[in-house]
Amino acid sequence: MAGHVWAAAVLEGNPFTYPEVQTLLEGVTVGGHKVSDAEQILRLRDGYTLLRNLVASGEFALTKNVSDALHAVIASGEALEAGHFRGEGASASDVTVHLGERGTHFPPHTEPGGTNLRALHARGLSALEQCDVPFEKASAYFLFAADNQFYFDGNKRTARAMMNGVLLAAGAHAVLVPAQARDEFNETMRDFYADRDATATMELLASCGPRIEPTRARLMRINRALRDPGSGIAP
Repeated sequence: MAGHVWAAAVLEGNPFTYPEVQTLLEGVTVGGHKVSDAEQILRLRDGYTLLRNLVASGEFALTKNVSDALHAVIASGEALEAGHFRGEGASASDVTVHLGERGTHFPPHTEPGGTNLRALHARGLSALEQCDVPFEKASAYFLFAADNQFYFDGNKRTARAMMNGVLLAAGAHAVLVPAQARDEFNETMRDFYADRDATATMELLASCGPRIEPTRARLMRINRALRDPGSGIAP
């Protein structure tokens, strides 16, 4: 638990060290950090506890309801209207992802009621149903959710939890991006947003979990499916 929480926190730029995360999860206050950083650690713990319980009980599923439940815990206090897609609540502001020198990524607009995002999410899930390889389904969902930014914040955190839920429910190893790979992860995500090419990110994720090597042809099919959720992933 502590390893996954710490790894997820590092990717968010949280300054807690692994021993400090262990101490905090044991119920002991750690000095020298912002309260918000400590609270983020505890929310990640609660999110992974929920994920573990859902998998153990057989209740985990790749659905909006499960994603909303995880987001409500993981992003509580950070994201507007946690647990709800953009547009489902009172806020109707759009979101952007700043890519530094690579520019800006513009996800779909926030529309009142969130109907457009729910429909897009449903199409993506339908396409993923055709994929029977757990890692490919899991990592493709992560990138699909990170790309479309269904929530106001906490998208990658929630999408990684969903990705690992798919893997754990299938009896596979979860993906744990180590702290030393943070820069590489962020760079591949910037390239994914800017170039619409998920290959490098998926190869990195594969090296951090199931230890598989998807073929280039499979990665190309997944890339097409991410760009067009209606195109399908299966050969």
